[in-house]
Amino acid sequence: MRILLMFCYILLFTSCVSCGENTAEKEKNNAKEIIDAAAKKQKTADQKVILFFGTSLTAGMGLDPNEAFPAVIQEKIDSLNLPYEVVNAGLSGETTASGKNRINWVLNEKVDIFVLELGANDGLRGVPLTETKNNLQAIIAIVKEKNADTKIILVGMEIPPNMGAAYTSEFRNLFPELAKKNNLTLVPFLLQNVGGIKELNQPDGIHPTAEGQKILANNVWKVLKPVISN
Repeated sequence: MRILLMFCYILLFTSCVSCGENTAEKEKNNAKEIIDAAAKKQKTADQKVILFFGTSLTAGMGLDPNEAFPAVIQEKIDSLNLPYEVVNAGLSGETTASGKNRINWVLNEKVDIFVLELGANDGLRGVPLTETKNNLQAIIAIVKEKNADTKIILVGMEIPPNMGAAYTSEFRNLFPELAKKNNLTLVPFLLQNVGGIKELNQPDGIHPTAEGQKILANNVWKVLKPVISN
C-alpha cells in the first residue's frame, strides 16, 4: 500500500496533553521535512494527489498510521487501480486557526483533491463560530488561489451538546452552508455510525478504533469515489 505521509502525533487537546512551544515548533518542522520529502517523491510517481488536511481523526490518533481512514481509502483506491496517492496531513490538536497558519506549506506541490476535515477542536473549545467559519473560508480560498482546478471536499462535523443547543446547531450547520457557498462536495458527518458508540471508540470516547476508522473511511469514500471516478 502506498502512503506518502503520515504526520507525527503532536497534541491531543481532548485528553489534555500539552507540550512546550519549543517542542511543538520542533515537531512542526519535522512534519514539514516529511511532507517536503513526500512531495519530491510525488514528482516521479506520475500520480494524482489526494490530500487529507485535518485533525487527530484524520491522523488516526492512538492507532497504527495504516489504520487511519486515509490509509484505508488508499487501499480502496489501489484495489481499483486508480492513479491516486493519498497524503495524510492530519495533525492532532489542529484547530481551524492553526490549520490556516500551516496551509501554505502543505500546498507546496500540486494537489488534485483536497479533503478538509477541521473544526472539531474549535467546537470542543467553544471557539466563536464566526471565527471557525472565517478560518475555514480562508483555507478554502487559499486552496482555490493556489490551484483553481483542485477539487475540495469539505468534511462535516457535529459536537456534543455541552456548549448549548444554539451553539451545537449552528456548528453543525456551518459545514453545509460553507459547502453551498463555495460549491464544494460535502461529507455530511465524518463520525456517522461511530460517534457515541462505545465499542467503536478508544477509551477516551472520542477517537475511533481501527474498526471505527473503517466506517469513517466508508463515510468519506461514498463522497470521494464519484469525484475521483469522473
